[in-house]
Amino acid sequence: MKKLLSIMFVFTMFFTGLKAFANDQQEALNFFNSYVNAANTYSPTVATMYSPSAKIIRQVVKPDGGLVDVNTDTATYIKQMKIGQAGAKLRGYKNTYTDVKVTSLGNGAYKISSLRQPKGETYKLKTYMIVKKINGKWQITEEMMQTKEQIFLKYANKK
Repeated sequence: MKKLLSIMFVFTMFFTGLKAFANDQQEALNFFNSYVNAANTYSPTVATMYSPSAKIIRQVVKPDGGLVDVNTDTATYIKQMKIGQAGAKLRGYKNTYTDVKVTSLGNGAYKISSLRQPKGETYKLKTYMIVKKINGKWQITEEMMQTKEQIFLKYANKK
């Protein structure tokens, strides 16, 4: 009887853990969806969704298919984002995200990968963000978005 109760306890703990994992994974996806909505409506709340120390990467897709990573700090990125939002809003610029996948990285962090299609374009670009609850609030701790905007190359680290 003790053995049966022990086995039942282990199964209960296992399934409770799975449920908690599934809830956090769903919360991470909900956070991503709220980010997409905020970004596409030019909401100022987008800036609050980033950790102050987030790693921001723009991966420039060159015309020959080559890739160049351009890294920036969160404060600079948010400043540039706010400037860019005005023009984007006038043009009605939006992004559509498909093939969204949420993967646990352990330690409460989730990687959300997707393909981003800018409005009016036929191509899709790779993107991911790593999100984690920090002080009870979901935040972006890393973000990588591919872009075909060659102007970003002037910010690339020259080696």
